[in-house]
Amino acid sequence: MSEALHHTIVADPDPDAKEVRSELRALYRDHARDVWYTLRRLGVPERDLEDAMHEVFLVAWRRLDGFDRSRPARPWLCGIAWRVAAAWRRKARVHYEAIGLPDQVADGSGDAATALDRATAIRAVHAALSALPEAQRDVFVLHELDGLSMPEISALVEAPLNTLYSRLRLARARFADEVRSREEELR
Repeated sequence: MSEALHHTIVADPDPDAKEVRSELRALYRDHARDVWYTLRRLGVPERDLEDAMHEVFLVAWRRLDGFDRSRPARPWLCGIAWRVAAAWRRKARVHYEAIGLPDQVADGSGDAATALDRATAIRAVHAALSALPEAQRDVFVLHELDGLSMPEISALVEAPLNTLYSRLRLARARFADEVRSREEELR
């Protein structure tokens, strides 16, 4: 857990907050990696990922009392991440930047060729995601990569279900075209 987030969680003087801090630590431990990749795939630049991730967990901390614990936390956190990423994009200056590779691209096999193939595939996926229009990318990432159901996404983005299915269909086709064109460039 980062120093800043840890300090924010520990600094609460309310003795009743011990349970909330424990729950937030568990959320962070169990979902930080997923939130990181969701933010990355939703277009938050590499240089801003740590700040955006902290924002997601600070929002989660502030809203933890309203969270229905009978429901899974991952879709809830993905929804917060989607809102944070959307706000980040609105605030961002017009700036084009290649999405970098994840910190750990090695698959543990020790095979350099396999690691290079994996890094190339990850780069192609991120480039293809970056080529999608924002509304299509959001639905594609939340459904195909983060596993949210379409009704969950509809409630999250407050858009009609049929509109979202249309965006998803268009995103799938454009994503496939983008990946194919990148594969052809590599040949």
